[in-house]
Amino acid sequence: MLNRVILMGRITQDLDLRQTPNGTPVLTFNVAVDRGYAKQGEDKQTDFITCVAWQKTAEFISRYFGKGRMIAIEGNLRTRTYDDKNGSKHYVTEVYVDNASFTGEPKQGGSSGSYSSGGSYSNNNNYRSNQQSAAPSQSNNNEDLSIGDLADYEDVLSDDGVPF
Repeated sequence: MLNRVILMGRITQDLDLRQTPNGTPVLTFNVAVDRGYAKQGEDKQTDFITCVAWQKTAEFISRYFGKGRMIAIEGNLRTRTYDDKNGSKHYVTEVYVDNASFTGEPKQGGSSGSYSSGGSYSNNNNYRSNQQSAAPSQSNNNEDLSIGDLADYEDVLSDDGVPF
């Protein structure tokens, strides 16, 4: 079975990193994601998706992102229920964030979430940055994950072997 969610959108509120009673960092926030389509003559609609990040992922997001900042996240969808003080049952659907990444959005001056270089944080990997001063990260398969510079690539103008 598969339960993966990948989203890119803007954070809708100021971030408030909290801790559970036993000291585990947790961050709950909403991401506004535009739908990819709109009916003729209507504006695009936006979905506001509740996201929950734990431990190092929560700390990473709260440190480098802020309200209005674009974020790319990957995680899994979870549902839970709770009863309010009137005894009514409520159902909640949330994305539990495993990975958070910068989107290449330009640096925003003066905000706590400003960071201009590409990078991401994953529960499975250490923080990765495209900055030259950063040490190469260790991924699960011990490969360098940097993409490189556009000058490292060349145009291929041959139709040989194209399957379509």
